[in-house]
Amino acid sequence: MERLWDSIAFQTAANYSVVIVCMIVFLAVFEFVTSYRNWDEIKKGNLAVALATGGKIFGIANIFRFSIEHNDSLVTMMGWGVFGFVLLLIGYFTFEFLTPKFRIDEEIKQDNRAVGFISMVISVGLSFVIGAGIS
Repeated sequence: MERLWDSIAFQTAANYSVVIVCMIVFLAVFEFVTSYRNWDEIKKGNLAVALATGGKIFGIANIFRFSIEHNDSLVTMMGWGVFGFVLLLIGYFTFEFLTPKFRIDEEIKQDNRAVGFISMVISVGLSFVIGAGIS
């Protein structure tokens, strides 16, 4: 008889639980490094913040998808997920650095949807690159 923690259902629930906790922590980190409060701005209807935040959520989830696919242990999966998040965070700061004519955070806070969209696409795109490196 298969032990409970060896079952696919248990492993899936464990992966899911770890990713949810990491997602909450990582979004809190993003909240800390931005000049605006993500959820307050989203509540006000700021689509640029919603796009940027959605891209971060997708990016984190996508990185963990690759990590889950290519790692058998929960600890290793989480380690690669954290490493991928750090790379995604570096990408966020690089995006800010490479746009010296304006501040990304300020534009997103002012609901500049073009900047919010580009921020989303950068997060999504980098997540695929990071995920490919994990595999």
